[in-house]
Amino acid sequence: MSPLQTNGSFYSKYRELNSDYDARVFVAAENTISKLLESETTSERPGMLLGKVQSGKTRTFITSMSLAFDSGFDVAVVFTKNSRPLLEQTIKRLRSEFTYFIEDGEMEVYDIMQCPETFSEFELESKLLFVAKKETNNLKRLIKLFQADCPSLTKKRVIIVDDEADNASVGYSRRRGLIEANRIAAQISDFRTILSGSSYLQVTATPYSLYLQPSEIEVANVVEFKPTRPTFTVSVPAGDGYVGGDIYFGDKARGDDDTLEKFIHCSVDHRELDRLKRRDGRSYKPEQLLFTDLYQGIRDAVVGFIVGGCIQRINGIKSGLKSKRLRYSFLLHSEAAMGSHAWQEVLVEELVARLAGAAQNCDKVVNGLVAKAYEDFKVSLQLDGLPVPAFSEVVESVLEALTAGYVTVSKINSENDISALLDDTGQLKLRSPLCIFIGGQVLDRGVTLANMIGFYYGRRPNRYQQDTVLQHSRMYGYRRADLAVTRFYTSAVIRQAMFQMEEFDSSLRKVIEAGGDGAVQFIRRAADGSIVPCSPNKILVAATETLRPNKRLLPIGFQSGYATGRNGIRSAIDELDLKVEQICGFNREAPTLVSVDTAIEFLDAIEPTLVFEDEDAPAFGWQSAKAAIRHLSQQHPDQKQRGRVLLWAAKDRDSARLAASGSHAKYIETPDSTKTEGVIANAYAVDHPILFLLRQNGSATPDKGWRGTPFYWPVLRAQQNAPTAVYTAEVLN
Repeated sequence: MSPLQTNGSFYSKYRELNSDYDARVFVAAENTISKLLESETTSERPGMLLGKVQSGKTRTFITSMSLAFDSGFDVAVVFTKNSRPLLEQTIKRLRSEFTYFIEDGEMEVYDIMQCPETFSEFELESKLLFVAKKETNNLKRLIKLFQADCPSLTKKRVIIVDDEADNASVGYSRRRGLIEANRIAAQISDFRTILSGSSYLQVTATPYSLYLQPSEIEVANVVEFKPTRPTFTVSVPAGDGYVGGDIYFGDKARGDDDTLEKFIHCSVDHRELDRLKRRDGRSYKPEQLLFTDLYQGIRDAVVGFIVGGCIQRINGIKSGLKSKRLRYSFLLHSEAAMGSHAWQEVLVEELVARLAGAAQNCDKVVNGLVAKAYEDFKVSLQLDGLPVPAFSEVVESVLEALTAGYVTVSKINSENDISALLDDTGQLKLRSPLCIFIGGQVLDRGVTLANMIGFYYGRRPNRYQQDTVLQHSRMYGYRRADLAVTRFYTSAVIRQAMFQMEEFDSSLRKVIEAGGDGAVQFIRRAADGSIVPCSPNKILVAATETLRPNKRLLPIGFQSGYATGRNGIRSAIDELDLKVEQICGFNREAPTLVSVDTAIEFLDAIEPTLVFEDEDAPAFGWQSAKAAIRHLSQQHPDQKQRGRVLLWAAKDRDSARLAASGSHAKYIETPDSTKTEGVIANAYAVDHPILFLLRQNGSATPDKGWRGTPFYWPVLRAQQNAPTAVYTAEVLN
């Protein structure tokens, strides 16, 4: 095997031609090829290039290939998602990146379905790069070329780059009681088997199906199926200006302080998502679009996008940028069905037309909508230290945009639509200053929307599949300059699910980047209620909760029970009051250490006093919370201290149920405060978890929204030294 050659003709020239790349890209490329050479990766144990959604993975694997060609590899095979536009985009990108070498005759790039049937010895002296979709006919052609048409290719040293490796490359299903490998995964396995010398590199931003699969599995439809579990991982560097899940769904987006990250989020009534499925004459009255509550979310989103785009255009022009280059995009992605996209196109075009008509008639309703969005952006611009244009300037710019045709609406729900709209860089063409795109599945992996500052998201699967939802997150990317005017619109339930996904993603990445997955505990609830280890590949398909240091678990969006009546809670609260006074008291300086059974008894007593009436209230798993507190109580390093929980209670709290008018959240999510409960947890909850019992007054006043009776709001917080665990409350076989 050849040694790593960082001074070879390919890599040296490639570095020279791309000297503006972040130096960390070249470091990652050198680490990747070095590990491929040192590890002698087999087809069962490939390497992994792990990035984040839209973080620059393609740039890094292309850089790695240029080094591979100097380090003993003669042939490269790149697998892409089964998408014609993405295939064309990948080939175009590769030919552009390697133009110098192609023009010198040192290299050729081929679509596997359009390449010669065989190659001469002269052609084989050049480096060959084949691009194939992860699709049956493409893979059949690839295997035939290497195995039958040009068998000398199997003797070459081949680097296989599996882009979006979790998409179709792995997996298996159960049919008639037998486990079968998915067809594409089996074909890739077949191809890898016929090569005498190869290294296999997977590239993905969503590694869950790769890391969380069993290391061995017997399948019925393949004689020898080789699971593709990575043997090493190199992280793709996310450069300055990258905006990802940590910005959208990290701790700063959910705290009680005003942060730029928190202002990104805007709540949408979940019932509106149903109205976007199909046209319903009972709710859709075109003449009411500018003021009806039934379409408030999409109206606020469209107006906010126009106002935010105009603010960026004003500031950009003032900074010396050309007006024609200042173009922004918005994505509406709430349904997969094409019929829904057609209806949404009608709705949004009508909304834009109504706004334009009102603007031409100097209708005050437009000024009111613009003012609402302007005041919202004003706060986030100030938080980001950016200039705030005068309101009069913004109104003038918005009126111009609406009356001069600056706003366009495009429906994209087929690959042909995508192909027609992609520019040379693989991004959707922005035809006007303000482009609204409506679409479904085809707008996921590999398709980028430039300067995207608005995303209305409403996909609601029965189960939120982690990798699928994250690949929908087209708002990720190098967008830091536009963050102050960026808004993400979704329902409370979807937003909560995405917060949980980010916790899972960030926890797994930390462990992967540390060099292994042993630090993450995969646990589940057994039939008897106990916590037991769980196979990672099983936990992935279930509803999960990530437990990590300082993690908070609490119910959100509930209503208190009534004081009296058949299910009155007053007597239960009186009993809880007595029990709290006896065990830990209220507002004490320090928490009290109690048994985990005592803590769970409090949760058992509180559970029936809280009701979840709203359909969009995030679900709270009481069983999960109880299982979590049992698990956390067993993590103390001193075995004698295990099975204990810190308990602290407060009374006369006066939290509201709903967030304040104008807030981007619907429900209050922070009954605990960083200044009180946060300080106590930091001081005492080091090796023991802590349960806060916050007795609320439960006022029925409009600003509080309760039912006029006290109740307890429990908040469980993991200890500082809690090991990271991925947990499911589902009882799995």
